[in-house]
Amino acid sequence: MDILLVGGLWLDGSVWGRVARVLESLGHRPVPLTLPGQGDGSASATLEDQVAAVLAAVDATPGRPMVVGHSAACTLAWLAADRRPERLAAVAFVGGFPFSDGHTYADFFEVRDGVMPFPGWAPFEGPETADLGDEARRRLAAAAVPVPAGVARGVVRLTDERRFDVPVVVVCPEFTPAQARTWIDGGDVPELARAGRVHFADIDAGHWPMVSRPAELARVLAAAAGTV
Repeated sequence: MDILLVGGLWLDGSVWGRVARVLESLGHRPVPLTLPGQGDGSASATLEDQVAAVLAAVDATPGRPMVVGHSAACTLAWLAADRRPERLAAVAFVGGFPFSDGHTYADFFEVRDGVMPFPGWAPFEGPETADLGDEARRRLAAAAVPVPAGVARGVVRLTDERRFDVPVVVVCPEFTPAQARTWIDGGDVPELARAGRVHFADIDAGHWPMVSRPAELARVLAAAAGTV
């Protein structure tokens, strides 16, 4: 299966390198995506530019791909389900959940000079980074690409209710499947409360399993692809 891999904030497609190699060995075709505003020098990229790039990747696949979104990019994966519900085999959310229509995409940290820089590790101390050593943190911070304001402050627009028919896999790193179910059932994730088929996969990792547990994450994603 074609598996499109979309990293979260500050990440380009290179973060998926080790995951992609394992997915290939398991018989899949991984496609790590580097989106507009992720290292191409364009601080003017918008959320719609990134959505268009994901859709172009979907349209370029010969079959029905699975779109994997990490962290904030869970919303990008869900936007692909909204725009191409008939083309997707599934979506997988790694360490996050999609926002609803009208929500700001990712206006979480200070924007300076038109971009949202990586804020350092202080906001993420705890379960999110417990499995990241000093060298992994250094590499991630060094490779972090400031997020254009037009992406971070973009407004999510969802219009096609057929998205709720697309199978969903929630990969749970720094939280458990039980916690995820509680949040969904409690109304904290309204999009997934309406989704028809939601499956959960546990992984013993922090927020960046593609860095700390790449082989395990690849196996989880391959297993998810095998169930749809």
